[in-house]
Amino acid sequence: MDGVTVTRLAELVAGGGVAVLSGAGLSTESGIPDYRGPTGRARRAEPMTYQRFTGSAQARQRYWARSHVGWRQIGQARPNAGHRAVAELERRGLLAGIVTQNVDGLHQAAGARRVIELHGGLDRVVCLSCRERTPRAELERRLRAANPGWEAAGARINPDGDAVVTDAQVAGFQVVDCAACGGMLKPDVVFFGENVPRPRVDECFALVAGASLLLVLGSSLTVRSGLRFVTKAASLGVPIAIVNQGETGGDADASLTLDAPLGPTLTELTARLPVPAQ
Repeated sequence: MDGVTVTRLAELVAGGGVAVLSGAGLSTESGIPDYRGPTGRARRAEPMTYQRFTGSAQARQRYWARSHVGWRQIGQARPNAGHRAVAELERRGLLAGIVTQNVDGLHQAAGARRVIELHGGLDRVVCLSCRERTPRAELERRLRAANPGWEAAGARINPDGDAVVTDAQVAGFQVVDCAACGGMLKPDVVFFGENVPRPRVDECFALVAGASLLLVLGSSLTVRSGLRFVTKAASLGVPIAIVNQGETGGDADASLTLDAPLGPTLTELTARLPVPAQ
């Protein structure tokens, strides 16, 4: 770890008003793999799109079978030192807010409160007919009841909770619908081919525009979803600091970059900042 760079980062963060943008790299130390970082695993299957999910009962069966297995790992994941450090920065009054590209809920589990889930959260499901949102735990209970004895050990879990299971295992899986109206259930996350709700995007842009620093944590910034906020910050003259393992698409706009593990680095960052008087 570059102690000099951590010191410089601490000087930037100490002024407060920091907007955090976090990506999958922040959750790898919780056992959730990244797509593009050093622990990343290239996806072998095409990601589920909104159009395929809503247009094909077979696609929904495959999705829910894979997700039912993957949720066992995602749902049991616990915040790591990086999540706890971010929550501590918020507790000390240094953060304006957190925008996360992750769907694992680990920022909130660590105690952070001002979190915008850009892509939604896997801990809940939404009915596409009546729009009722229900906890994922309730859906998992219903899926277990509808599939007694069904078992599939996923060979690989992706960051979005999607596991690899065989065609034979998928064929025997029973999907359940909304308990309230019988409508189609979907995880409350943004699929490929689906737009992030405009008010949510506007809220993120407003957070970045009002920040004194944009701190990017564990995101490769290779897709527009996160990179647009870095581009916005750069256009407004908001300083940008990036902590990630590996190069990112925003390095050219950053005032500071640090290629290092997130947990130890953020723990060291909080240690270098003064603790506010109670």
